[in-house]
Amino acid sequence: HIGRRRCLPLDTSKPPKMASFAASVANAVVFRPAVVRRATPASRGVLTVRAGTISTNDFKVGVNIEVSSAPWKVVEFMHVKPGKGSAFVRSKIKNYITKSTQEMTFRAGEKLATADVEKRKMQYTYMDGDQYVFMDMETYEETRIDDDDFSKFLLEGQTCDVLSWNGKVIGVDLPLTVDLEVTMTDPGIKGNTASGGDKPATVETGAVVTVPLFIQIGEKIKVDTTTGKYLSRVKEEK
Repeated sequence: HIGRRRCLPLDTSKPPKMASFAASVANAVVFRPAVVRRATPASRGVLTVRAGTISTNDFKVGVNIEVSSAPWKVVEFMHVKPGKGSAFVRSKIKNYITKSTQEMTFRAGEKLATADVEKRKMQYTYMDGDQYVFMDMETYEETRIDDDDFSKFLLEGQTCDVLSWNGKVIGVDLPLTVDLEVTMTDPGIKGNTASGGDKPATVETGAVVTVPLFIQIGEKIKVDTTTGKYLSRVKEEK
């Protein structure tokens, strides 16, 4: 007689290989990392500093922060660690909108919001009344800005960063240093480069800078635009 074929029971504890492969594909789709795309500036020469946070321990002169929903610039700061109590940071900040300065004290390590500031490279071209006219040298777009501290060391043809916040122009950042000619100062001792005092000197922009005694009229000096301090005498190119 013909024997009957014996049927073995299915082992449900081990899924088929195809099902296992499908599950792994599904999992790969579920846990795929998101792709972060970098935003590109609308035009060349535009740098946007996106809002984030900064610790007061990382303060630097010129850092932009947001306090009470307004943009401020750190002008001065000092880390203080008293004998008793917690450390703190004594700061002087300037409001970009009202142009007023204010002294504030923050806890050491306190987190503050940074201001969402856009910087655009523009060239100072001329004055229109009491306003300074800057031009984007790629688009030839002009921007008029009211007088502020930046004008002390501003020269015609100088390239600067024009700052905007929420679509509104709020200020100008000069280069860190500028070379300026001395137009007026008391006679000094020519050739004496030893440190033996200083004197006021007026430069070509009209600003007054404290310089060493040996600086003469007609010489060029390098000035820190943040502090307004004399850095060095500019050597003449031969």
